[in-house]
Amino acid sequence: MLIDPIEKIALGSTGITVSRICFGTSSLGNMPDTYGYTVDADRARDTVRAIFLSPVNFLDTSRNYGFGRSEERIGDVIRELGGLPQGFVISTKLDRDTATNRFDAARARRSLEESLKALNVDRIQLLHLHDPEHAASLSDITGPNGALAELFRMKEQGLAQSVGLAAGKIDVMMPILRDWDFDALITHNRFTLVNRNAEAMLDYAHKQGIAVLNAAPYSGGILAKGLTAHPRYVYQDASAAMLEPIRKIEQLCAKFDVPPGAAALQFSMRDKRITSTICGISSIERINETLAWAAYPIPDALWTELMALPWETGDPEATRTYRPG
Repeated sequence: MLIDPIEKIALGSTGITVSRICFGTSSLGNMPDTYGYTVDADRARDTVRAIFLSPVNFLDTSRNYGFGRSEERIGDVIRELGGLPQGFVISTKLDRDTATNRFDAARARRSLEESLKALNVDRIQLLHLHDPEHAASLSDITGPNGALAELFRMKEQGLAQSVGLAAGKIDVMMPILRDWDFDALITHNRFTLVNRNAEAMLDYAHKQGIAVLNAAPYSGGILAKGLTAHPRYVYQDASAAMLEPIRKIEQLCAKFDVPPGAAALQFSMRDKRITSTICGISSIERINETLAWAAYPIPDALWTELMALPWETGDPEATRTYRPG
């Protein structure tokens, strides 16, 4: 059964309603070390304009995407429009200082101030703490003078309507999720056709009423662009063994004449634990393609064969060398 990608549903108990698809905008900040291509300012702003004109009402960014460029380019368009379009929801993230990896309360406050200025808004509907695993010390984040306590103060002050945790490593996320009362979480690359590393965390979040936003359903782009055009898995060069599961998915999709990107996207969208799926986009064409894939008819027989394929449960980014740009 197809899920309407533009259906607006509740983001947990926050009072916010969002579309089943959220457009991820990290690449609009120009991050060639991560994605392998560049996005100039004009293309980025054109894409943001198209997002605001699309039926999707949900956009995800972060303070450190492109060292601030993603938020700045989004903010340029918001300023041009005279404000954020009515009913539109922005998700952004507090980030550590990339020079020192410090992530205490003071750094979190500066991160928010920079985001508000760059985005040209006076509050954030959904504000996450981002990538604690890359901070200099987890105690800087979780202690009484840490970024997490400051995040919740921001919610109390009305600067954030709701708060979330956005990270990679599940073993870092789970203790934080148990100790703090989050409204939402973002996981990426860890619940896909290829990998189910986040399965237990999705179960926990669903039981706790935490809205799950599932990012990177294409495993870093390979399930969208194809094995031949983009032989990289979760932002890293991949061995033949790492690419073999992708090859099997492509073969099955070809058998049923279904784009692998459509199957990868709908795998996430059809899961009842997931509120919205974050799809990274880098151009207007990708917006249109995403919406087309979300509505692509996929026969039950293909789902049966896809679900019969083996999947990985380990951390897909365990061998990745992290680069912030």
